Amino acid sequence: MTAAEPARKSDLPIRAVAGVVMIAVALAAIYFGGWPFRLLVGLGAALMFAEWCDMHRLRRPWPLVGIALLAANLWIIPEFFFASAQFEGRPAPDVWYGLAATAGIGLLLGLVARNARLGWGYVYIAVPSFALLILNWISWQAVLWAMIVTWSTDIFAYFAGRSIGGPKLAPRISPNKTWAGLIGGMAGGEVLGAVTAQAFGLGLTFMAIGGLMGLLAQLGDLYESSVKRKAGVKDSGRILPGHGGVLDRLDGLLPVALATLAVAGVVSWAA
Repeated sequence: MTAAEPARKSDLPIRAVAGVVMIAVALAAIYFGGWPFRLLVGLGAALMFAEWCDMHRLRRPWPLVGIALLAANLWIIPEFFFASAQFEGRPAPDVWYGLAATAGIGLLLGLVARNARLGWGYVYIAVPSFALLILNWISWQAVLWAMIVTWSTDIFAYFAGRSIGGPKLAPRISPNKTWAGLIGGMAGGEVLGAVTAQAFGLGLTFMAIGGLMGLLAQLGDLYESSVKRKAGVKDSGRILPGHGGVLDRLDGLLPVALATLAVAGVVSWAA
């Protein structure tokens, strides 16, 4: 046993407590919906974008400009266009215009600032966050499903990787990730996703795709790991005890949220 291993084990209680608190806050926001949920998503997006800017050492005032645009993008624009919309269980056409406009704001920000990393960071964080808000309007059960799939993927991957070990998944990007962790995470996402979909009547499609979403969540994790490696940092931030930054915890949810909204659209059109 190396000196690093006891240190990692000692972090587990802190990680567990912090994880329980974060899950409780997210569940409360989903339960109350409305502005509590929108405020939580907006705050999370702002913190992730601030961490992104810090990792890439982007100079002010552009990070502050980006955060201000995020606030307008995620709080004002959806409220103005979608608060009175009757989604009837499916994404309205304006939703896709909203997603495109969100991406356009990020591209414009990057062009004005003459910094592609700033613009891409905005798109990378704002578009899935916008999708999560719209998904909450359509079906809070689908939001809960997406989060449970992401959480279970993370938990099962962690314990499968530590207990089974074996060949490394992507040693140059994330040395601690293994193929066993990948498969365990997908299995956890499938099982818990199927149980959640059955419990809330989300249908056969959502019962069947938990494993694929688990794969997507881990690809999101790997992407963020590659970004951190290029930036020369271990964690995106230090705000969460035992977990690092907000982006470290939500990197898997970003692609899952966007994909879940897409699936909800396909399922509604096929019905």
